[in-house]
Amino acid sequence: MSLLPELRYPSVLELLASARALAASEPGLCALRQVGRSRAGRPLHLLSVGHAQRSVLVVAGAHANEPTGGSTLRVLARRVLAERELRTGTSWHFLLCADPDGAALHVTPAPRSLLDYHLGFYRPTGAEQPEWSPSVLPPDRLPPETRALTGLIDELRPYLQVTLHGTDLGGSWVQLTRDVPGLAEPFAKSAAQLHIPVETGASDAAGWPASGPGVHVMPGPGTDAAYPSMPDDARHSTWYHAHRYGGLTAVVEVPMWASDLVDDPAPHPAPAAAMRRLAGRLLRDSLEVERVLAEALPRLDGADGPLLRAARWALELIPGLAEDWTHTVPAASTMAYVGSVDAFGRRLPLRAAAMLLRVLRESGDRAAPDLERLVATWSDAFARRFRARWVPLDHQVEHQSRTVLLAAQQAREQADQ
Repeated sequence: MSLLPELRYPSVLELLASARALAASEPGLCALRQVGRSRAGRPLHLLSVGHAQRSVLVVAGAHANEPTGGSTLRVLARRVLAERELRTGTSWHFLLCADPDGAALHVTPAPRSLLDYHLGFYRPTGAEQPEWSPSVLPPDRLPPETRALTGLIDELRPYLQVTLHGTDLGGSWVQLTRDVPGLAEPFAKSAAQLHIPVETGASDAAGWPASGPGVHVMPGPGTDAAYPSMPDDARHSTWYHAHRYGGLTAVVEVPMWASDLVDDPAPHPAPAAAMRRLAGRLLRDSLEVERVLAEALPRLDGADGPLLRAARWALELIPGLAEDWTHTVPAASTMAYVGSVDAFGRRLPLRAAAMLLRVLRESGDRAAPDLERLVATWSDAFARRFRARWVPLDHQVEHQSRTVLLAAQQAREQADQ
C-alpha cells in the first residue's frame, strides 16, 4: 500500500529555523531561547509569543515517532503571531521538541506506507521518554529533558499545557487531566469536516470516563488501571505537573493513517473472547521477534544502543499485557474499543521487530532479510485489516491546531468562572 504524503514532516533543525525567523520578524512580540539540553547534549528551544502573565504551553516531539506535532506547532506559532485576539491576555510558549535525541533516531520524515514508516522507526523506553519518565523513575534519576519540561511548567505556570501526540493508524482523540466542558462537540465537528475518525474506544484511555466521543478524562489517584501490568501511569507523568498551579493538560492525538474501524460505537458481540484471541496473537507475534533476537544476540557483541534497548523493552511489556487482556474484564465492550486493542496488539511486536531490524541491518547480521520480510508482512496486514487511508498532512495539522485553540478557549473560560 503506497500512500504518498503531500508534505514532509519538518526536522528539529527546520523547526528551529522557522522559530528563529518568527522571532526575528517580530522581536517585540517573540523570543526564542534555549531552556535545556538533552542527554546527548542537543539543545531544547522555547519560542514565546506575547507577554501576558496568563500562559499556554504547547509541547511537540515528546514521542519521536509522532511527527505531526512539529508541523502543528509551527502553524500555531504563526497563527498566534498573526491573530492579535489569540494573544490578548494570553502568552503562548512553544517547546519545539521535547526529545531531540529521539527525533534524531526516528528517520521517516515522509513515510509513503506503514512499512516505510516502520523501517525508520524509533520510540524509546518509558524511562527515556520525557513525559513518562517520572512514572517509572525516582526524582533523582529523571533525564534532563524531563527536568527542562517540568522547570518550564514551574516558571510559566500555564493554565493549559497542550502536548501534541499522534498515532500511526487509527483515529483522533483527546486525553485531559481535568475535564474541559464544551470541548467534545467542536472537536468531533472538526474531525468530521476533515474526514478523520474519532477514536471512541482508545486503548490508551481504557477505562477512563469520557466527556464526549473521543474526549477522555484521566481518572484520579486510587483508581485501578485497566491494564495492571503496564509500568507507566499517566497520573505520575509530567502531564499532572501543571495541576500544582491550577492548570491542566490536554493531550491531542491525530492519526497519520485513518481507520473507520476505531469509530464504531456498536456493542461487540463477544468482547472478552475477542480480547483473549488478541492476547494469544500478541504472544505468538512477540515470540517470533524474541526468537530472532535470541539467535542474533551472540553476534551483536554486547550491543546496547537505544534501538536495541527500546526493542527489548517493548517485548518485555507483552507477557503482562497479554495476561491483562486474558484475565481482566474488558474496559469497554464496543467494536471501537476492541478495534483499538487489536491495533495496539499489532503495534507492539511490529515496533520491536522494526527497531531490532535496524540494529541487525547496521551490523550486517544475516538475520536481517528474514526479519525485514516479517516487518513487511505485519505492516501490510495492519494496513489491510484496518483499511488504512492516508490523512493529508494539512488535515492532520488543521485538526490538531483547531483542537489546541478550542481547548485554550474553553479552559480559559472555565478558569474565569
